[in-house]
Amino acid sequence: MLNSATAGTARTDQRNAWWSAGMRPHELTTSAPAWAEYVERSTTQTAPAAGRSPAGTESAGGHTSGGADGASGGHRDWRQALVRCLEPLLSSARRDLAAAGHTGVLAEQFLQRLGLRLVKLASRTLVLELARARDRGELAGDTPAERFLDFTHRLVGGSELAEFLAAYPVLARVLGESCRQGVEAHLELLARLAEDRESLMTGLLNGRDPGALTAIDPTGDPHRGGRSTATLTFADGRRVVYKPRPLDLHGHFNELVDWLNGKTGLDIRTVGLLPRDGYGWSEYVVHQPCHDLAEVRRFYHRQGALLALLYVLDGTDMHYENLIAVGEQPVLVDVETLFHPSHTPVGALSHDPAYRELLSSVYRTALLPLLVSGEHGVADMSGLGGDADAMAPTSVVDWADAGLDSMHLVRRPGKTHGAKNRPQLDGADIEPRDHEIALLTGFRAAYEAIARHRDELIGPDGMLARCASDQIRFVPRSTSLYTGLLDEATHPDALRNAAGRSQLLDLLRDADEALHVVVPYELADLWAGDVPLFTARPDSRDVWASDGTRIADVLATAGLAAVEAKIAALSDIDEHRQKWLISATLATRPEPIMHSSTSRRPGLGATEADPDHLLAAATDIADEIMAQVHSDPGGAANWLGLELIDDHHWAVRPMGAGLSNGYTGTALFLAQVGVLTGAGKYCELARDAIRPLPALLAGLAADPESAQLVGPGLHGLGGISYGLDRLRVLLGDADLADWLSASLELAERLGPDESPTYAEGAAGGLAAMQAIQDFPVARRLANRYADELVGAVELGLRGRVAADHGFARGYQGIAWALGRYGVPGDRYTDAARAAADLDRRERPGGHGWCSGDAGTALARLSAGVPADLDAYLSAAAERPVLADLSLCHGELGAVEPLVWLAERDHAAVEVVRRRRAGLVLAAVQQYGPQCGTPRSVPSPGLLTGLAGIGYGLLRLAFSERVPSVLLLEPTAGSRRPLVAPTPILSTGETP
Repeated sequence: MLNSATAGTARTDQRNAWWSAGMRPHELTTSAPAWAEYVERSTTQTAPAAGRSPAGTESAGGHTSGGADGASGGHRDWRQALVRCLEPLLSSARRDLAAAGHTGVLAEQFLQRLGLRLVKLASRTLVLELARARDRGELAGDTPAERFLDFTHRLVGGSELAEFLAAYPVLARVLGESCRQGVEAHLELLARLAEDRESLMTGLLNGRDPGALTAIDPTGDPHRGGRSTATLTFADGRRVVYKPRPLDLHGHFNELVDWLNGKTGLDIRTVGLLPRDGYGWSEYVVHQPCHDLAEVRRFYHRQGALLALLYVLDGTDMHYENLIAVGEQPVLVDVETLFHPSHTPVGALSHDPAYRELLSSVYRTALLPLLVSGEHGVADMSGLGGDADAMAPTSVVDWADAGLDSMHLVRRPGKTHGAKNRPQLDGADIEPRDHEIALLTGFRAAYEAIARHRDELIGPDGMLARCASDQIRFVPRSTSLYTGLLDEATHPDALRNAAGRSQLLDLLRDADEALHVVVPYELADLWAGDVPLFTARPDSRDVWASDGTRIADVLATAGLAAVEAKIAALSDIDEHRQKWLISATLATRPEPIMHSSTSRRPGLGATEADPDHLLAAATDIADEIMAQVHSDPGGAANWLGLELIDDHHWAVRPMGAGLSNGYTGTALFLAQVGVLTGAGKYCELARDAIRPLPALLAGLAADPESAQLVGPGLHGLGGISYGLDRLRVLLGDADLADWLSASLELAERLGPDESPTYAEGAAGGLAAMQAIQDFPVARRLANRYADELVGAVELGLRGRVAADHGFARGYQGIAWALGRYGVPGDRYTDAARAAADLDRRERPGGHGWCSGDAGTALARLSAGVPADLDAYLSAAAERPVLADLSLCHGELGAVEPLVWLAERDHAAVEVVRRRRAGLVLAAVQQYGPQCGTPRSVPSPGLLTGLAGIGYGLLRLAFSERVPSVLLLEPTAGSRRPLVAPTPILSTGETP
C-alpha cells in the first residue's frame, strides 16, 4: 500500500516516499507532488456503490467466447472491466467535477473518455500482472474469461489499487496527471463556453440559440496540460469547434484569402472565427459532395490557388485532417504553421542544395501527395490524398485474447482514418491526379497575382506585417515521433521508476543534435503526458516552450523575413520549378507499378537521323537538365527527381549517388555530351554533381551494414564504380581514379550478396567489374561474382532460388553477365545457357530492356542460345515507336539490341537500326523526350529519365564512342567479341 496517510504534508525523508521513485532527481521536493496527492486522495476515499461503473455505465457482466479485442474477449467489454480497476481515480474526478457544479450527461461522457484513456495508459502493466497471476495459479474460475474477471475484481477498491500503483510509481504519476489535467481542461472549456455563449450565438450560430450542450468530442493531440481541440454539439444538432490557442493567425490568413479573391475572382471560402484572448471558437465545417464534374474542377482550381498562397507563406503540416471538401470549396480549418521556419537536420543532406530546395518548396506544405512509408507499405497523408481505410504504414498496438486470462499484446497493421478532404461525386472520392490541369491552372493564377501585387504584401506597410506578433506553431519533429514515444512509454519497464522512463524518452537527445536546446522542454511535456508544443512569432528567431519559457535564437531566420524574401524573389523560373513539383508529386500517388510501355506512337514518320541531328537533340536535353539543377555558391549541385523506391512506389527526392537514377548517371550523360560537343559547361556541371561521392564512400566504409544494403549491382556500388571509371576518362580527372579505388575496395569488403540480379546484385557487379580496366581489385571481384552467379544458377535449376522475370531482376541479366565473362565450353558459359533456359520459362513483358524482349534477346545472344534474328528484326522494324522513350522499359532500351548487333557488323541489323533511330528522333521532335516515369513527368535520371534518353540518342549517333550504359560496356576498343559462334546469329535460325 501507499506509505502515506496524509496528502501534502511535509516529510522527514522525501526520497523514501512511495512517489519518489516516480520522479526524476531534480524534481524531488519537500512535499508530495500534485499527482501523488491526487492518487493518495483517490485511494483513501470511499468507493462508489457497487453496480455502477465510474463512467456512469452499468457494471458489465456476462460472458462471450471468441478471439481478439472485445468481439472475442470473454467479457462483454473488457475495457470496462479494466476501467473498474481504476475506479477510485475516476471517482475523485467525479467529485472534483461535482464540486465545480458539473454533473449529469456531460460529466459522465467526460468520465467515460477519461476511463478509456486511463485503460490505454495502464493496460500493458495490467496485462503483465494478469499473466503473472495466471502463471502463479492465483486466479479463480473455470474458463479464461472467468479468470480474467477474477483478476479485475481483485484490483477493485482503493487499497488494492494503492498496492498496485505503489509497485509502479511512474504509472501512478501518469494516471494521476491524466486525471488532474483532464478535469482542469474540461472545466476550463465549460467556463469559457459559459462566458462566450452569447457571442457564439451571434457570431457563429446565426443568431439562434442552439440549446443545451449535449456532447464534447476532443479531436486533437493533448498539449499544455491535456488541452486539445474539441467539437461541441448542441441540442439542435449544430456544432462549433473549440481551439485552446489564439486564432489571430487564422484571422489574418482569412484576410489574405479575401485579398487573393479580389485579385483572381476565385471566391475561395474561409472559416468563420470567434477569437478570444489565448483561445477561440471556429465554425464547424461540414463535408459536402460535388454535384457535377464542373464543381470538381472548380474545387481543384481553388485548391491550386490555396497551394500557391500556402507556398509563399511557408505553410506546412496541411495534411488531410486540416482540409474539408465542401462541394466545390476546399476549406482549410487549421493554419497554425504558417511562416514556419525550415529545419535542416545535421548531416550530409544539409549540404545538398536539392534537399534544401525541397524544404522551401510547395512540397513542404503537405498539401500535395505525401507518402509515409513503413513496414506495411505506404499511405498518402496529404491534404490532397488522405485515402480512407488504406493500410497504415506502421503497426498499431492491439490485444489478442482480449478479456481472457491469456490476453497479450500484438502488433497489427493499422488503418488510416478516413477524412473529408477529398471532393466526392456520385458517392466516390475523386482521384486528385486526374485533375492536374485544374490544380496547375489555379496555382498559376494565384502565383502570378501574388507576384504582380507583391508590394501590397511585403514591407512595413504590407499585409504580412499584421502577422508579425501572431502565435505560430513550431514543429521541430514529427508528431508521430512524439506519440510513438508516449505509446512506448506505457511499457511496464518504463513505469516502475523514473530511471526506466527516462531511458526511453531520453532517446530524443540522440535524434538530432541541432535540436538539443529544445530537448529539456520536450521531455517536460512528454513526462506530463502531452505531445510537446512549441510556438514562435513571425518577427522573431526565438521559440517559446509550452510553459511559456522563451528559448532564444533557436531559428536560423525569422519566419516573416523568410516569407518576404521568398515573395520578393518570385519569378518565372521559380514558378516553373514549383509546377514541376506539383506534377511530380501527383505522379507519386499510389498505383500499380508497370515495367513496360503500353502506349504507342502509330503513324509516326521517320526523319533523317544523322549524327548531327541526334547530337543536337541530346544537347537540348542536356540544356534542360542544366536548367533544372539546384546549386549553391560553394559549387554543390544536384537535382530533384522521381525515384522508384523498392519497386513499389515513386517518390520525389534529391538524387542519390547511384548510376541508374542518381547524380552519377546524370553526370555521365553530361560529360559525354561535353566531350562530343566540346562545350565545357557540361563537364563542369558533371564535376560539381559528383563532388559528394568521396564523403559518401567514406561514410559507407564506416557503416558496413548500410554498405551491404547498397549492394554490388547496377543500382549500387557496381554502377557507381562503372560511372567513376567512365567519368575519369571523359573528364580527364586523375583524382577520380582514387575515388574509383575507394569504391572498389568498399565493394570487396561487402559480404556475400543475397541477390544475384543485375539491378541489385552480383550480375550487375560482374558486368561492371569486367568493364573496369587496370584495377586488380576489379578482376578479383569479377571472379568472385562469377562464381557466386554459377552457384545461384545451380540453385535455380533445382528450384531453390526464384527470380523475377527480366534482365534487371531475372535470369536474363545473369545470363548476360556470365555469357560475357565465360568462354565457349567453360562452366560460366554453361551456366549462362542454363540461366537463359530458366528465363525462357518466364513470360516477356513488353519490348523494353528491364523486363521485355530486348533484354531477352541480349541475354540469349550473350549466352549463345540460338535466336531467330529474322523474326526479331521484322518485329523491330514494324512495331510503332513506344511513347515512353526511356532506357529502362521504353524505346531506347528496346533498340539496344539493334545498336549492339550493328556494332558487330551485322548488315541486316544496320538497316533496321537506322529506321528506328529516325523514328526515335521524330518522336523527340514531335512529342518531346517522354520519360519512363508515371505520367511521363520529366526527371533527370538515367534509367527512366532525361539523362537516359539523351544518352540513348548519343548511342544511336556515336555507338563506337558511346558504350552501352545498360550493359555496362567498356569503352570502345576493349569490348569483347561474342561468346557464341556467328552462325547462331545468322538469319533463318530457329530457336
